Amino acid sequence: MGRVTRPTDTGGLGFGLKWNMGWMHDSLEYVSHEPVHRKYHHHEMTFAMVYAYSENYVLPISHDEVVHGKQALVSKMPGDWWQRRANVRAYLGFMWAHPGKQLLFMGQEFAQGAEWCEERGPEWWLLDEGYHSAGDHRGVRDLVRDLNDRYRATPALWQRDTDPSGFRWVEVDAADDNVFAFLRYDDGGRPLLAVSNFSPWSGTTTPSVPATT
Repeated sequence: MGRVTRPTDTGGLGFGLKWNMGWMHDSLEYVSHEPVHRKYHHHEMTFAMVYAYSENYVLPISHDEVVHGKQALVSKMPGDWWQRRANVRAYLGFMWAHPGKQLLFMGQEFAQGAEWCEERGPEWWLLDEGYHSAGDHRGVRDLVRDLNDRYRATPALWQRDTDPSGFRWVEVDAADDNVFAFLRYDDGGRPLLAVSNFSPWSGTTTPSVPATT
């Protein structure tokens, strides 16, 4: 355990959580590339597991990453509007399944395309029925809602979140296919399989799930 979230009586600073800035920067760098180039950045999505249990981490999309020309989350993605939203959905699914606690900065939960502005606040009008693309933004919002519901209902996603035995890679080297797969375990050893496909193609690889998990 690192010093930030270690108890003070054992030499730590006593904080409950620490932002995982390494995960944030690496994963955002990965998804910013066109799918055809992501195989050269595959490690940016897997390296965080090398140190994931050194602290009690939060997986943040920081306010600093959606201002000053860095673009909002959906606008960081390559491709057209449909592809950018598909990338955001895949990214959020990976984020919610990954060890750590999830934190989105305001507006990112409904795919606001503009950067954050403290003078205006979130662009809630994007969700208004009268807006021609409201369904697109509501779709991302509804996904975040469903991910939160699934997270609460699935102990494997949080019961052993700070225990290395609660995680196991199933597919870590499928760089050519842009696929990642891993197992999460609850306190009773019951597994959850998470598979993320960051390519625009389906059926590119079949993860080999262990018969005994």
